This record gives sequence, structure tokens and C-alpha cells, in this order.
Amino acid sequence: MRKWTEADVPQETGRLAVVTGANTGLGYETARVLACRGAAVVLAVRDTGKGASAADAIRELAPGADVSVQRLDLGSLESVRTAAAELNAAHPRIDLLINNAGVMYPSPRQTTADGFEQQFGTNHLGHFALTGLLLENLLAVPGSRVVTVASMAHRIRAKIHFDDLQFERNYDRVAAYGQSKLANLLFTYELARRLAGTNTIAVAAHPGFSDTELMRHLPALIKPGWRLVAPLVAQNAERGALPTLRAATDPAVENGQYYGPGGPGELQGHPKRVNSSAQSHDRAAGQRLWEVSEELTGVTYPV
Repeated sequence: MRKWTEADVPQETGRLAVVTGANTGLGYETARVLACRGAAVVLAVRDTGKGASAADAIRELAPGADVSVQRLDLGSLESVRTAAAELNAAHPRIDLLINNAGVMYPSPRQTTADGFEQQFGTNHLGHFALTGLLLENLLAVPGSRVVTVASMAHRIRAKIHFDDLQFERNYDRVAAYGQSKLANLLFTYELARRLAGTNTIAVAAHPGFSDTELMRHLPALIKPGWRLVAPLVAQNAERGALPTLRAATDPAVENGQYYGPGGPGELQGHPKRVNSSAQSHDRAAGQRLWEVSEELTGVTYPV
């Protein structure tokens, strides 16, 4: 089977993509490729200064590219609502929403502006709210997609702690990150079920073992080992973004699918369709998480 590469991304002229966390790493590489293929791209970022620098860098690579910056702090529901209102007003038609931004392993326990455990609040609840608030403008567009970036960590000590979603009793940063990434997949699959029969599909992707700024919160004892091992097992952000790009642009992608690297252990390699854990396909858990997420964010969906 031929290996899927950046060259396989089709022309995106006339399409509008919103990419969260697009000033660096996987998000930047995703936005770069989409802009170079002709898409209008919105870099939805917390730091607009860094976002402007990223936009300039993309324009240098693709002169004339339509790249703009939108302030978005996924750790604040007020910021999410403001950003969504501004995006909806500026872009009545959205073709791609790529939920890429994330935080990993903060220690000690930290909370969002709304009091949620930072990883669950940012990685899941922030994107849940943003997607719900933008969905009307996606539903209007045939072939539109919501792509959420998950992680292999959805298999590592991961479960949805419905009795303590915010890890208030016993914070464990690894388990909390695993919960947030499992939530990304439960959300994607439940959204896919709700989108059946509409213009829009929901898809997930993971970057494998990619060496990006997300690793900045690794435990101090692990960092030296990571620096030694990374050159051997990790791929760069450019390669790590390929599963997201395939999920976002490959015409053969279908509602509810999941893409990741095709190499051993899904650590690296060319993107292909992959499988997620049995837990991630638990419909009852997905429905319960959806209901809890609506209650916590105050955002309900039009599907």
C-alpha cells in the first residue's frame, strides 16, 4: 500500500480551517500545510503575539496565504465563548475545525479559570465548548469536519473518573492526562453518532511519539532519558502532524474514524487508520461524559 505523505493533501482553496494551538508544534505544521494548499486558516491561540509570528512564518512559505489570528484560551469558558462569537461572525462557513491544542503533565495540580483540573478542562471541556458553539457554521458546509487530536495516552492508566473528574482528592498527572485524552475519543465517537446524516463528520487522530513543546512538563526524572531516547523513537512535528492532516483532508475518511502513525506501536510512521481502546468505544460512558460536559460548560449542541 502506498504511503500517505504531505504531498497527498489535496488543494484546499476556498475552504476555511480553524486550528487551535497553531502557533507551534503539531498545530503550526497542520496550519502551514493547509495554508500552502490554499485554505484560509485561522490560528486560534492563547498568545496572539506568538500567533502573529507563526502567521508571518507561514506567509513567508506561502506568499499571499490567507492566515489570521484569533485569541482563544481554552482554559477559560469566557474566552471560548468570546472567540466562538467572533469566529461565527467573521466566518459563517467553517470547513474544518481542528481541536489540536493541549497541555500535558502539569505539576502540581493546576486549574483553569473555571476551576476545572487543567488537563481535563483544557484538552476536553474547552474543545467541547468551542465545537458546540461553532457547529452551526460547520453544519452549513457539505464535507465539513471536526478533527480532534487524541493520544496514545488514552490507553495509559486512563479512565473517566466520574466520581472525581477534577482529581480533587488524589491528583495524578499521568492519570489525569490519560483521562483527558480518553475523553477526546469518547467525545469524537459520540459526536460522530450525533452527526450521522448531516453535512459534517467527526474524526480523531494521534501524532504517535512526537517531539514537541508538549513534552516540557515531563517529570524531572524522565527528562534526561527522554532527551536520549527521543532521537531514536520520536518523530518531528512535521511528521507528527500527518495523521491530523489525513483525518482533515483525505476524501476517503469516514465519520467516526481514527488515524495515527502506521509504524510499530504507532510510535511513528506514515498515517493510516488505527484502532483505539475498547474503553473509548463505551457508548454509555460517551453519553454520560457528553451530558456532564454540557452541564459543566453550559454549552448544548444543535444535533
